[in-house]
Amino acid sequence: MARDPQVDLIFSHFIPRYVATGVDPNDLNALMTRIDHWDDWCRLWSEEGARHEGLAREAAAKGRRVTAAEANVRAALCYHYGKHLFADRTAEWRVAHEAMMRCYAAAAPGLDPPIEYVKFPYKGVPMSGWLRKPHNAKRPPIAVILPGLDACKEELHAWAQAFVDRGMAALTLDGPGQGETSFHLPTTHEWGPVLGAVIDVLEKRNDVDGSSVGVVGQSLGALYAPLAAAGEPRLKACIANCGPFDWGTTLPKMPAVSQEVFRVRSHAKTIPEAHEIAKKLTLEHVAKKIKCPLLVVFGAGDRLIAPSEGERLAKSASGASELVVYPEGNHVCFNISYKFRPLTGDWMAEKLGVEK
Repeated sequence: MARDPQVDLIFSHFIPRYVATGVDPNDLNALMTRIDHWDDWCRLWSEEGARHEGLAREAAAKGRRVTAAEANVRAALCYHYGKHLFADRTAEWRVAHEAMMRCYAAAAPGLDPPIEYVKFPYKGVPMSGWLRKPHNAKRPPIAVILPGLDACKEELHAWAQAFVDRGMAALTLDGPGQGETSFHLPTTHEWGPVLGAVIDVLEKRNDVDGSSVGVVGQSLGALYAPLAAAGEPRLKACIANCGPFDWGTTLPKMPAVSQEVFRVRSHAKTIPEAHEIAKKLTLEHVAKKIKCPLLVVFGAGDRLIAPSEGERLAKSASGASELVVYPEGNHVCFNISYKFRPLTGDWMAEKLGVEK
């Protein structure tokens, strides 16, 4: 029996993403031989997550704290990728989401450095994030990292480390329409106030420098990040990695499953309604308000977002902007994470004035 073309499509787009963010390549190869039907996608990924969660429990029972933390991160990623495109299947999505959260929270205190779960009040509900700080830094500047359409803050684990290694605190955030915050708040185009609410909290902490904050985004988060930079003057720098300039014209070209994810995340009842909401997510007439330094990263081989979207952003911003296009890069340049992660970490460290 031939494999479901939906399964082939998703693997063809996202194999580099799964590997770059921490899924073991051998586990991925095994999953590719097991998943024949889209209906089985979440269940089989979740079974792999449960296997790693079991390894974490075994290690914890023996007092092997680091091993348990590493296994729990792997488990969290498997649970996440089981549900990341299952947004329309509420029951399965929620079970896998809660398993992901359980594993990542179990890993957090055993990681180096440990990761703190934080909340930011916004419109009467909490937005959630994970904060990690470099060792021996009293008040480090902060990079706020935003996930994409079907991603979440836990998926950003590996990228966040690139900022921590360079002397910054890294805050991975679920904003409106993202991760666990999507239960309470739909997708929004008003990202200036979102980051403003985050900075308001960070400014009150004495263990980070809330006056030195940059914003980073991948995929659809790379539209949210410049929207935030355009609307929140306290942001000191912005990085956009493979994001659309105009989501309204881009969304209808996306795979059907991704359009359905946006429908759910935007709290729309129909795809046409979701398309109307998407039209508000544009940098047209907004990008010119970006005055802080801006880095735009793109892969010339991106099959989901046209690299010309990044060119428009870099040309439209009022402040100093840099455009880096990797000829061999795919979407978010996951196939060359050894290039984009050092670049973005170094660039943000320089703009936020981290001492070398």
